[in-house]
Amino acid sequence: MAKRFSVSEYTDGILAGNRVLLSRAITLVESTLPSDQALAQQVLDAVLPYAGRSVRVGITGVPGVGKSTFIEALGLHLVRELGHRLAVLAVDPTSQRSGGSILGDKTRMNQLAAHQQAYIRPSPAGRSLGGVTRSTREALVLCEAAGHDVIFVETVGVGQSETAVHGMVDFFLLLMLAGAGDELQGIKKGIMEMADAVTITKADGGNEQAARRARVEYQNALHLFPLAPSQWNPVVTVSSAVTGAGVPAVWQLVEQYVQQTQESGYFQRRRQEQNLHWLHETIRETLETRFYARPDIAARLPEIREQVMNGRKSAFGAAEELLGQ
Repeated sequence: MAKRFSVSEYTDGILAGNRVLLSRAITLVESTLPSDQALAQQVLDAVLPYAGRSVRVGITGVPGVGKSTFIEALGLHLVRELGHRLAVLAVDPTSQRSGGSILGDKTRMNQLAAHQQAYIRPSPAGRSLGGVTRSTREALVLCEAAGHDVIFVETVGVGQSETAVHGMVDFFLLLMLAGAGDELQGIKKGIMEMADAVTITKADGGNEQAARRARVEYQNALHLFPLAPSQWNPVVTVSSAVTGAGVPAVWQLVEQYVQQTQESGYFQRRRQEQNLHWLHETIRETLETRFYARPDIAARLPEIREQVMNGRKSAFGAAEELLGQ
């Protein structure tokens, strides 16, 4: 059996940038075992004063847009040329049938994974909405305490996870494709409103003109939305992870956004609002977990479920009965 470390061993290791202990600590926060959860919370409390000093970037896009390839290109630019320490929290889709997940992001980012200044952590999405859970947020805190000054959170990109990611990052980047039919058909209003920047990927191999056309169409569409509370005007760019064209410009946008929002005070206000949001999310998740863990609920639930499925009891009435119990 693997050695069980103490709170001080975890804390000292994480603050020293020990990758092994950082990975073990993230495994702890992902665990559903009560003993692991208790230890994880002690570790989080110990390292919390050393967290919060990174730039947090959420990255999403439709499947096939090349998220992993783009993240590797941008990540290599950050660690090689700008000297940043980068952590990538890549949320992998979990099968709703088998519960298994691919966890293949490291294999798709070979060069970045091998770099000393980068840390990639693929995590199973589990059954949470869109795959971003409390454990992702806690892993983010641990990575910050370990000295990573830039954190990427890559989503599954299935439509709902974007809201959860938006609630834990400073800057939200949307990756889109050009040349795949009517570009504007692919815009989901809610996702576009959350985006601080949009980049049209794969602007190479003869696709450059289509990418530039898509950029104009998306920029025009963004002008229809009201100004965000950050007072930042979202920008659309084109980029190629293959040639590297346009990749540094994306990070320049992030830096401009951070500078503008820090000067206005919005950056800190938003971090505080996010902390409160995750307080309430944690309460909700914990209450739900404890509810289903009760033996009397577990015993009663199959019968109630069958009654609701067969229409003999309403979902609302059944819920009230279980909650009353």
